Amino acid sequence: MRLSFQLFSRLKRAIRWLLPGLFVKRWMMTSGLGLLIALIGASVWADLRPIYWLVERLFWFLGFITTFLPRTITGPIVFFVGIFLLIWGQGRSFDSIKQAVGSKKDTFLVDALRAKQKLNRGPNIVAIGGGTGLSSLLKGLKRYSSRITAIVTVADDGGSSGVLRRELGVQPPGDIRNCLAALATEEPLIKGLFQYRFSTGSGLEGHSFGNLFLSALTAITGSLETAISASSRVLAVQGQVVPATNVDVRLWAELEDGERIEGESAIGKAQKPITRIGCDPPQPPALPRALEAIKNAEIILIGPGSLYTSVLPNLLVPEIVKAIARSKVPKLYICNLMTQPGETDGLDVTGHVRAIEAQLASRGITRKIFTSILAQDELEPSPLIDYYKSKGAEPVKCNKIDLLDRGYEVYLASLQGSKATPTLRHDSRSLALAIMKFYRRYKKGK
Repeated sequence: MRLSFQLFSRLKRAIRWLLPGLFVKRWMMTSGLGLLIALIGASVWADLRPIYWLVERLFWFLGFITTFLPRTITGPIVFFVGIFLLIWGQGRSFDSIKQAVGSKKDTFLVDALRAKQKLNRGPNIVAIGGGTGLSSLLKGLKRYSSRITAIVTVADDGGSSGVLRRELGVQPPGDIRNCLAALATEEPLIKGLFQYRFSTGSGLEGHSFGNLFLSALTAITGSLETAISASSRVLAVQGQVVPATNVDVRLWAELEDGERIEGESAIGKAQKPITRIGCDPPQPPALPRALEAIKNAEIILIGPGSLYTSVLPNLLVPEIVKAIARSKVPKLYICNLMTQPGETDGLDVTGHVRAIEAQLASRGITRKIFTSILAQDELEPSPLIDYYKSKGAEPVKCNKIDLLDRGYEVYLASLQGSKATPTLRHDSRSLALAIMKFYRRYKKGK
């Protein structure tokens, strides 16, 4: 019984190789045809005698067998023996290929190839942002596509990134490291190593291995872009991570009372309303790869992430803003779940959108760079929300009618996920699912 089940399973897997989309059938047929032609050529070269000999021996053998057993028995036996040998041989061959390419032990090669082909046919996605919001988004999106480009801000000056930036003169690697880890398909051990943060050690405490790795590669190669490419190969990254600019950008913010504060870490702790932000140099150039990705995108995502320290810094690069504005594909702004104390106190979704509009207007851009908004549906009261409120954070409420009046399409969804979590953040799977529903709706209506 068990043997028959195994044979049936092998047969079923073998049939899956014939399903469309794997590009296997055409090459198997080409290989078979090539073998046949080669044999015919060899026979012609040998004056056709091997063919006559083989045909004669084959007819003699078949006739010999049928003297003992009728054709109704010998035919099926020979047929199924041939099928068995074919399936067994192909199975062993594919197992060898699987071991060579390092596929997971519990994953069949045909299934891995089908999953890969499905991801390769996914939409060309560009996600613009930074911080934990962008990395959470990428974790979910890689389930639907391998054609992902993350455009990441490089204005961080706090924590490990800030120390490396000041002491080594490199661009801050923290957000880039998180995005690489989010898109990684390598074994968890390698990914864990990249994200490992030293808790002790003079000079090492607080630093992550990935930050040190990227900084060292940047120093060796002279380019953060090259360091990212090398790290992507190590982690088997599904897509690409691109810095918004390759120059040393320093943020500043102007507060409502006219005060000006310097540095990304200081902006995140501002206790007064922010009116606009800027950077030095004032018009940093964009990387060509980032512009090319936006040009070829099928959907552009802005956010989620800290409004003034993750989202808007990318929009300080004029070429990126122009590229987004030129694109005719759907452009979706993803708003945060909760306000951030000291940065977005009291702002609802409309307030976030107005802040983006005001920032662009201060740089002479009055045209909307996105027309669709994805926001969290109203959150139910919970002890977790009460805890956040005690820390000065509030749920970001959405006045859908107000946004519709302002010319935006609004999509509400449960983005926190159904599972209880210790933090109020976007759930990667729920967020990616909502985005793909939005994209499919757009494709149907196109």
